[in-house]
Amino acid sequence: MATVRHAHTVWQGDLLKGSGVVTLDSSGLGSYDVSWPARAEEPNGKTSPEELIAAAHSSCFSMAFSNGLAKAGHAPERLETKADVTFQPGQGITGIHLTVVGQVPGLSEDEFQRIAADAKENCPVSQALTGTTITLDAKLA
Repeated sequence: MATVRHAHTVWQGDLLKGSGVVTLDSSGLGSYDVSWPARAEEPNGKTSPEELIAAAHSSCFSMAFSNGLAKAGHAPERLETKADVTFQPGQGITGIHLTVVGQVPGLSEDEFQRIAADAKENCPVSQALTGTTITLDAKLA
């Protein structure tokens, strides 16, 4: 069964001096301020589309990776995933780098790397972002 999640943004003003509020409607977890300076310079307590993409990608990758590990008979004790989304004004999102450190008892480094690479390629967020270069650094703790 398909699911649909919802968020909305209310923006006021022009790009450079305006600002907005993005609201996570489906979860009701909150509303977050956004602005061009927060996106292109320093966050200063506001979020950006890139930070939201990083959150989505790190959580999606972690889910896909944990599933792949479990299917291989090695459910992880812990996965810590970081997603760095690079935004270059005038160019857009120029890359995403995933870093994961996993505690997975009884798993070889080669198998860990193979399953991590598969999760990077096949998690739904990676698939949605195929127009962006996605790199991975995976370490077995």
